[in-house]
Amino acid sequence: MLPITKGRYRARLAEGAGDLDRAQALRHLCFREGRGLGAAGGRDSDRFDASCLHVLVEEAEGGALLACYRLLPLADGRGIGDSYSAQFYDLTALSAFAAPMMELGRFCILPTCRDPDVLRLAWGAMAGLVDAAGVEMLFGCTSFEGAEVARHAEAFAFLRAGHLAPAAWAPGGRAAQVYPFAAALAGRQPDVKRALLELPPLLRTYLLMGGRVSDHAVIDTELDTLHVFTGLEIAAIPPARARALRALSG
Repeated sequence: MLPITKGRYRARLAEGAGDLDRAQALRHLCFREGRGLGAAGGRDSDRFDASCLHVLVEEAEGGALLACYRLLPLADGRGIGDSYSAQFYDLTALSAFAAPMMELGRFCILPTCRDPDVLRLAWGAMAGLVDAAGVEMLFGCTSFEGAEVARHAEAFAFLRAGHLAPAAWAPGGRAAQVYPFAAALAGRQPDVKRALLELPPLLRTYLLMGGRVSDHAVIDTELDTLHVFTGLEIAAIPPARARALRALSG
């Protein structure tokens, strides 16, 4: 499982307070400081950190931190009310899920890092952890930068056209401010090329693996983002993509 070293990069689980502090510093840089929403040198932290596994992707030589994310393991859907996502979405339908689940959160990559191998290794590490725990559902909140709904219209039309969650586990609304894009964009045909450019890289990867999203986006004015609930049933991942991820995790 972890650690994994591929070429210039290594993925491993955080060990101790020092590693968690480094992850929280990178999160602050990506989510706040780098977007003018927080002072330099801060930390992005919350009460969920203590319950999560934290994955670090570093340079193999020197150990510079390039990416991180956290995973909240759940034995089944009965614990989904304790997830980060449950603050913003009504996840009652998923509470009946009978198999292990994991919530993916706080995924970020150093803004100056442009090597796609970092993202590939991050997903490869995740695949190894998912397989080891027998996880059958990966879920989380996936963010769009900028809270102006018009800016992301093509992406939302694209999501509505073919990527909405099935009724069996579709999340309901809970947040005070939402954009009901499935209803607002009824009948609109997306410009697929523009939509793909607008999609956040994390969400694009989810969709390529068979991920599905909520029919509305939550508006987060504090972080100037919109986010959608995203769920991925592991069995829905195309076999070729699953093999590629598992090759990276070995």
